[in-house]
Amino acid sequence: MMHNGRAARRQTMRAISPQRSGALPLLVMCWAGAAAVMALWWQNTAVVYMNMAEWLLGGGRLTGLLGGYLIAIVVLLMARVPALERRVGSDRVARWHAVSGRYAVSLVIAHVVLTVWGYAVQANSPILEQTVNVVTTFPRMIEATIGTVLLLLVGFVSAGTVRRKVRYETWYYLHLLTYVAVYLTFWHQLATGAEFVGNATATTVWYVLYAAAGALLLWYRVLTPVRLNMRHRMRVDSTVYEAPGVVSVLITGRRLHRIGAQPGQFFRWRFLTDGLRWSSNPYSLSAPPRPDLLRITVKANGEHSEALARLEPGTRIWAEGPYGALTAGRRSQEKVLMIAGGAGITPMRALFETLPGEPGDLTLLYRASKTEDLALWSELRQIASARGARLLYAVNGPDGVRPEITPQRLRELLPDIDDHDVYVCGPTGLARQSYEALREAGVPARRIHHESFEM
Repeated sequence: MMHNGRAARRQTMRAISPQRSGALPLLVMCWAGAAAVMALWWQNTAVVYMNMAEWLLGGGRLTGLLGGYLIAIVVLLMARVPALERRVGSDRVARWHAVSGRYAVSLVIAHVVLTVWGYAVQANSPILEQTVNVVTTFPRMIEATIGTVLLLLVGFVSAGTVRRKVRYETWYYLHLLTYVAVYLTFWHQLATGAEFVGNATATTVWYVLYAAAGALLLWYRVLTPVRLNMRHRMRVDSTVYEAPGVVSVLITGRRLHRIGAQPGQFFRWRFLTDGLRWSSNPYSLSAPPRPDLLRITVKANGEHSEALARLEPGTRIWAEGPYGALTAGRRSQEKVLMIAGGAGITPMRALFETLPGEPGDLTLLYRASKTEDLALWSELRQIASARGARLLYAVNGPDGVRPEITPQRLRELLPDIDDHDVYVCGPTGLARQSYEALREAGVPARRIHHESFEM
C-alpha cells in the first residue's frame, strides 16, 4: 500500500542538497588528539634513554596513554550520537568502533607487557615475580588488572571468528562490560601516569575527555531512548505476511511523525514479550513514517526475525533511533539508481516512494533468488506506475545461475549511469559487486551510497 508518499516527498524536498560527510573532519580531530597525547608523553620524557629498562618503561607509558585515549574514543563511538550516525553513517561508525576497539586492546596489552618487562629489567627480577609485585603494591593496580581482563574478554568475544559463533544477545551483554572496564582503568591512569601526577592541566583535560564521552553515552543511550518511548508509546498493531520468510510489522503510537525519522533510516527494536525482550535488533522502516503508523519489513534469518511473525497485537515496543545516513540527504544528482537485495529492499522501498523526482528520474533494481522472494513487489509496482519510475528485477535462472551486475549491463540499462546517484543496500556480496561495477561504469565513489546492517 502507498504510505502518504506525496507528503513524505515534500518533507524530503529540502534534503536534495547533498550533506557533506562528517567523516574527514572527525578523523582529523581524532588524529589531532592522538598527536596531542604523544606531545604530552614527549614533554615528560628524557631526550635520550640511557638503558633498556628506560626504553621499555617509556614505551609502556606511551602505549598506555594512547590506549587510554583510544578507549575514550571507543566509548564515544558507542554513544550513537545522531549527528555522527546521520552524517557519517551507522555502518561506518560501527566499523570505526570495531577498529578502535582492536587498537585499544592491542595498546593496553603492549602497555602491560612493556611496563612489567621494564620494571623486571630495572629490578633484575623474574617477570612473573615483578608482575605480582606491580599488581599488589602499585596504587589502583587491582582495579586496573580487573579492568584489563574485562577488556581482553570483550575483545575476545568481538573477534570475527568468535563473534560469528556467539549468540547476538550473549555478545551484546558481554560487550556492556566495556563500561566497567573503562571505569576501573580510568582511575589507574590518573593515579600512576607520570604525565598526570603533578600536572593539573593534563589531568583536567583527561577528565574532560572521559566526562564528555560518558555524558554523550548517558544522554543518547539512556535518556534519549527513555524520552522517546515515554512520549510515543509504541505498540504492535498487526503483522502482515509479505513473501516466504518475510513479514511486515505495523507499529502504532503517539505523534510518530515527531520522532523525525526519514525514509531510509532504521531503529533498534526491542519487543517486550517472551523470548524477545532481551534482544535489540536493527530494522529499517519499509514505508514513509505516518503520524499514527510506522512499518518495518523483516526477512527471517535468525531466531529473532523468525519470532516477529508471531507477535501479538498490543505488544509493547522499546525503540532507539532513528539511525542511518541512507537518506535523501546523500543525493546530489537529479537521477537516482537504487540497487536492493534481500532485506535491503526495506529502506529502498521507502526511498522509492519518497525521493523527489520527475518521471524517468528514478530506477530501482531488485535482486532476489527467485520471483517468490520479491517482497513488497505489488507495492513497488504501484509506486513505479504512479511516479513514472522504472522497476526492474534480477532473479536466478532455472538452472540457479545468478545474473551478474556488470559495468556493461549497467551501461545498457542506463546509458547515462555516470550522471546518477546510486543507493545500494543488501548482502555484503551484492554490495561489493555493485560497487565495483558502478565504479568501472564511471560512477564516482562519492555518489555511491551504501549502508550495511548485517550483524
